[in-house]
Parts: sequence; C-alpha cells; structure tokens
Amino acid sequence: MKTVTVDASKKYDITIGYDILASVGERLSGKFGGCKITLVTDSRVDTLYSKTVIDSLSDNGFSVEKFVFPEGEKSKNKDVLFELLEFLAEKRMTRNDLLIALGGGVVGDMTGFAAACYLRGIRFVQIPTTLLACVDSSVGGKTGINLEHGKNLAGAFWQPEAVFCDLKTLDTLDEKIFSDGMAEVIKYGVIADRELFDTVKNGGLRNNAELLENVVARCVSIKRDIVNEDERENGVRKLLNFGHTVGHAVEKCSDFKVSHGSAVAVGMVIAARAAYKNGLSETDCSDEIIKALIGNGLPVSCDFSAEKLSAVALSDKKMSMGNVSFIVPEKIGKCKIVKIGSLELISFIGDGLE
Repeated sequence: MKTVTVDASKKYDITIGYDILASVGERLSGKFGGCKITLVTDSRVDTLYSKTVIDSLSDNGFSVEKFVFPEGEKSKNKDVLFELLEFLAEKRMTRNDLLIALGGGVVGDMTGFAAACYLRGIRFVQIPTTLLACVDSSVGGKTGINLEHGKNLAGAFWQPEAVFCDLKTLDTLDEKIFSDGMAEVIKYGVIADRELFDTVKNGGLRNNAELLENVVARCVSIKRDIVNEDERENGVRKLLNFGHTVGHAVEKCSDFKVSHGSAVAVGMVIAARAAYKNGLSETDCSDEIIKALIGNGLPVSCDFSAEKLSAVALSDKKMSMGNVSFIVPEKIGKCKIVKIGSLELISFIGDGLE
C-alpha cells in the first residue's frame, strides 16, 4: 500500500492499494465520526461496490444515504446535478456532513461539484473505481459538468478530504475502460517522465499488480507536484491538459460516443504531429506515442475534420483572448504550453490529422 500526500489549499492523503473498500468506514471514523454521509454513485458501480462501502460505514457508526444516477458521460449535466443538490437538501445534509464519490470520473466530477455548491461548500471523499479516475480525475480538486456547448464548462476547484484508490476494483473493468485509463497514464509519461512512458508503452500493466500500484502512485505523484505548485491552473497545471484540447472536441463531435480516454489518445497524436510540423518540438514524438497507444488498445485517429474539431475547440475553457492553449511535447518526458491563434487553429489541427 502506498500513500501520496497533496498539500494544496487543503492537505489530504491519497491511499493506493488493494482491498481498501471494506475498511473505508474505519479509515474515516477518526476524523469524521458521527456525521451523516451521502454516498453518490452510478447505476453500474452501485451493483458492484455500494454494499461493501455502506456496510463498512454503517459498522463504524455512520448514518448513510445513497444517491444513484444512470452511468455514462451523458449524466454529467445540470439536471442530474440539481437532482443531487435537491436530494442533499431533502436529507438535511449539513456542512458537518460528508459526501462520498464512489465510481469513475463522471461520479467524481459530479459529486465534487455538488459538494462545492451545496451550502456553499461541504466536505467530500473520492473513491475512484476506474484507472482513469485513480490516476487523474479523483486527484487535484477539479470538478464540473458538461454544458451543451462543451465539456466541463461549469465547475469549481474543490479539494477532497481524502482519496482511496482500491486497485482491486479495476478487476471488473472491461478492456476498453481499462485502456481509457492508460491514455492518461501515457500522458503523464509524455509530459513528465520518460521512464514511466517506457514502462507502460508495450501494455500488460493490468496483469502485474505490483507494477500497477507503482505506476498509479507515480502518476498521482506527478499530478500532486503540479497541483501543489499551481492549484488553479494559471501556469504549469495546464500541462496536464496534453491531448485534451482536441480530445474534448472529439468527445463532443461524437456526441460522447468516443470515450474520454480514447479521445485524449487521438488528441495527443494530433498535438504531437502538429507540433513537429510547426517547429515546436525537438523531435517528432508522434510515432512513439502512436505505438504506445496502439500497444495499450487505444485509437490514434478520428474521422472528424479540422474545421469541425476547431469549431468545438474554440468553445473550450482553455480559450483566452483569441488564443487556445495547446500542450505540445518537445520530447518524450517534457512538454510545453503554446498559444495558437483562433485563425490558425484549423491549420494547426489539420497538420495533426495528416
């Protein structure tokens, strides 16, 4: 078992290991004993893990309510958010109480945003059950929902009280969902750690429990260091968006039929290829990135035009003063932030598609 400590506006531990769910109640009782808890999860995760967590909480003296919404990205919207907020009000949750997000990135984002909004802020805990959520979305305090015009356009920075990554839950993921998480793992390697990239580029991580724990801890540590330095994404934290500017556009253009990890994979390829063609990279990283993505069961291309992707990217939250922030690799293990003007965006994305 490994522990990584985040020390941003709030200090908290990320616990990474196996068979943690049954001890969640005991782990929380010292700090939160006596409070009421609302467990938030989706329809799929509910059938797998809610009982284990609720039993653990109940055995340690917590009163527990449960809110379940339909699984999938399409639930990450204002209607479900307000259903959750009304549920919390109906159950008379107070600022002394606690929300727990049990599930993947959608559950974590929704619960975190609700926690930030309800009573102008109450405490919450993340229990991610997907690889993507373990290494990325559960850590760092970014929360949010999608609007009709784009992904994650409404949200808040709201840090959790604790994160518990039970890697045993990853056993129930199908290969595609696990691969989605590998897109974010590969991202960390490209932006910050050549050795991590080389470790995971050929796949096989799922079959090595010890290596999986080490890789998750390494990814979380990279994100921890970046969040500690730049919690609200005014500078270096933007590096974590490698692949996401175009990736979010791919998701939106597909009406979210393309998953987040797959979309980010395509976005990384486009960014790397376009960067080299425009003289922004020391070397052409795209071939190595493509091989690593394919080696982990991820796509490396999409059918959407540069015009269509650009139109969506211009509505992205990374847009500022007529420029879009693009993260591009100088080499594997080192990325930088560049500004692409709105008039040049179609051409830049087009260079990445070819």
